[in-house]
Amino acid sequence: MKIIVAGAGEVGRHLAKMLSREKHNIVVLDLNGEVLANLNTNYDFMTLVGSPVSIEKLKEAGAKSADLLIAVTPDESRNMTACILATKLGAKKTVARIDNPEYLEESNKAFFEQLGIDSLIYPEKLAAEEIINSLKRPWTRQWHEFCGGKLILVSVKVRSNASILEKSLVELFKNENTYRIAVIKRQNRTLIPTGKDMVLVGDLVFFISTPEAIETIRKICGKSSNEIHNVMIMGGSRIAIKTSHLLSNDFNVKIIEQNRDRAEWLMERVDSNTSVIVGDGRDVDLLASEGIEKTDAFVALTGSAETNILSCLAAKNYHIHRTIAEVENIDYIAMAEGLDIGMIINKKLISAGHIYQMMLEADVSNVKSLAFADAEVAEFVVNKKAKITRTVVKNLDIPENISLGGLVRKGKGMLIYGDTQIQEGDHVVVFCPNSSIQHIEKFFQ
Repeated sequence: MKIIVAGAGEVGRHLAKMLSREKHNIVVLDLNGEVLANLNTNYDFMTLVGSPVSIEKLKEAGAKSADLLIAVTPDESRNMTACILATKLGAKKTVARIDNPEYLEESNKAFFEQLGIDSLIYPEKLAAEEIINSLKRPWTRQWHEFCGGKLILVSVKVRSNASILEKSLVELFKNENTYRIAVIKRQNRTLIPTGKDMVLVGDLVFFISTPEAIETIRKICGKSSNEIHNVMIMGGSRIAIKTSHLLSNDFNVKIIEQNRDRAEWLMERVDSNTSVIVGDGRDVDLLASEGIEKTDAFVALTGSAETNILSCLAAKNYHIHRTIAEVENIDYIAMAEGLDIGMIINKKLISAGHIYQMMLEADVSNVKSLAFADAEVAEFVVNKKAKITRTVVKNLDIPENISLGGLVRKGKGMLIYGDTQIQEGDHVVVFCPNSSIQHIEKFFQ
């Protein structure tokens, strides 16, 4: 595919690097020539210095024949304008990063499509929603719902008290048809397990499940059912504001912000049951005075990954049920997981999953990046005469490192086995290594 990435900020750079590994034809367009020069020396894509709202520069970037334009500059209006112009010039699809949640309302979707903007991405809102899901289910590391919650992906860090340890998966699940293990992350290895594999202490285990089996999964993993009521957020970022708004009805929230001017600005934008404290969230005395010992969840959302990681490690000393760190430096994710700090939030990876949906030719309604597992999970809708419907699963020539986890048929979730016959209209949940979704999409066309 020919893809133009307008904006060489953090999100734009990550997307360009990721897409170039898949051998797409990438052009990165930005006004900052110095940033582009650094990109050019390390990655296989073209760069172009110029404004993404310049018709001349969009033409030079190849908008006329572009399959996709991704506008991810820090300026919302610039992104939307770039998409509108690119569409008029001939780009097939466009996606714009925005900051206004009002634009995401379903009633506005057709309006933006008429303008020439096919998809809108609000990374901070997506990150806040991930945080909310984690706080509602503090025993999980990740929670993703497919087809309206008919199938659920849940990941759990397994401790020594779990009853599923050191038993072959074929033994564990021989009489079970409501949940199964789809992926295991063991130290630096990602496993698509077979029946002979076992779960070991310290594994991060990804289950695919129907809703009725979730409580069973919690119990066999030895997890308690602690509830979250009091949440402390360090850093008054845009993610923090959005998270506090989503939490305000069910949780008591405190935001600690070091910058006084920023703190005063926050006070005017948070709900009445959210407190804003001026101070350094790394100050142990401040945390004690603000009730850290009675806090159920600690969420570190400063602009520094190092600060967020260290703060969550410190918070664990107070036996807090849930710790969450924003780690935007992807190179730090493996280290953070090794330190066992809890859940990790990364806007770039979250946004990347949504971008993937724009790229794939098959009908894909949901793509999630499993940051800890170096893997992705996608929800495909089976088209008429799709290759995957021609025979039972065990007779399909599906790559060994790709797993068909489950499907939803006529509103009912079920697992997929070798003898399963996939049908037109099914929603199928697929697991695969990073950058491998396109290896499976041909089966759904």
